Amino acid sequence: MEDYIIRTKYLEKISEFKETDLIKIITGVRRCGKSVLMEQFQDRLKDGGIKSEQIISVNFEKLENEELLDYKKLHSYLAERLNKSGWTYLFLDEIQMVPEFQKAINSLRTKKQVDIYITGSNSSLLGGELATLLTGRYITIHVLPLSFKEYVSAHTNKFKSKYENFNPMRLTEKEASAMYKFIDDAVDGDPKRLFQKYIKLGAFPQTIHLSSEKGIFDYLDDVLSAIIRKDILARGKSVQESILMSITKFIFHSIGCEISSVNITNTLKSNKREVSYNTVEKYLCYLKESFIIYEAGRYDVKGKQHLKQNAKYYAVDIGLRNMLLANKETDIGYVLENIIYLELLRRGYKVSVGKIDNQEVDFVAENEQGIEYYQVSASILDAKTRDRELEPLNSIKDHFPKFLITLDDYTANTTYNGIKVINAINFLLND
Repeated sequence: MEDYIIRTKYLEKISEFKETDLIKIITGVRRCGKSVLMEQFQDRLKDGGIKSEQIISVNFEKLENEELLDYKKLHSYLAERLNKSGWTYLFLDEIQMVPEFQKAINSLRTKKQVDIYITGSNSSLLGGELATLLTGRYITIHVLPLSFKEYVSAHTNKFKSKYENFNPMRLTEKEASAMYKFIDDAVDGDPKRLFQKYIKLGAFPQTIHLSSEKGIFDYLDDVLSAIIRKDILARGKSVQESILMSITKFIFHSIGCEISSVNITNTLKSNKREVSYNTVEKYLCYLKESFIIYEAGRYDVKGKQHLKQNAKYYAVDIGLRNMLLANKETDIGYVLENIIYLELLRRGYKVSVGKIDNQEVDFVAENEQGIEYYQVSASILDAKTRDRELEPLNSIKDHFPKFLITLDDYTANTTYNGIKVINAINFLLND
């Protein structure tokens, strides 16, 4: 296992709930790093003195564990291996593959000194009987592809692990060329260069290991196929895959735009794709459950209430979007908005789209400390653009923090009527 992509914040979050009777449920899109995260946490346990025999790990996608897809056999297998004189740590990877797994989990949870961690690539595992059985007895930790800070760190650590012990005079010409490129991009170079890669190729952890754009897009194509096949079609859904992909493309094309199921239905029909409103609603639900897309609802800033009007949607990964749209969609404003939305989710905010009279605030970010307002614009060097972006924030009369995030360097660290202007790259690197 490569050690230069360490998901420190997630590890710290999981550690907060170690050795409690809360079940730790780690969710997120397929291949975002949940399994490696669990391996890293197991290494932490061992480093802290936990013996290997106290750790039981089962990956349900491995053929050798096929018999354990029966929840009764799974329960028996785990119960007979529990430590008799100390904690047992159970790691169950992609547990949604086990029908009625919640019965085994609920029984194991009642046993003394059993610490349970489960992962899943579909949010529906938190519904139905599991939610009923485990109300108040679990904590959910949602994992996303790499943040930009993690992305920069991974590239830097990759360079160090590969080249720090090399004498440049002994490298081949090819090795030297690669080394200097790493130095230029990740160590001594401007983070803007890595940001350009980040917004084009995305941030699934495996892409760090791939050197060519074609190789990365081929990998992302495989990721999307695996999500569709394993997290939607394999769940017994009656799905027309071509319609599902058309809806996915529509959403990816329209990130940051207010859309509805009616919009999607009418657009598909205009393109000679016969589909009903109910089908579109159902397929949108599948895409959200498998974490391909995220929905940001609307929030009335004056009325302090969430609305049921048209939502906005964002892609789980910009590289995945670029791959599906053949890299033709280059609106940096919407791409930046998508990246900031995901970053706010990573930081633990509940994120909505703000409505104030007839104006819109890109994001209303809520947590236990209160509310923050965010406007996102690729550039505000043009005075009219700057005034347009500031106007909705100026219309908000409460005293919660307000931010305008831009890619401009020149305008960063300035303040307009209490509204802080922040460079996007600085914002992403300084969490």
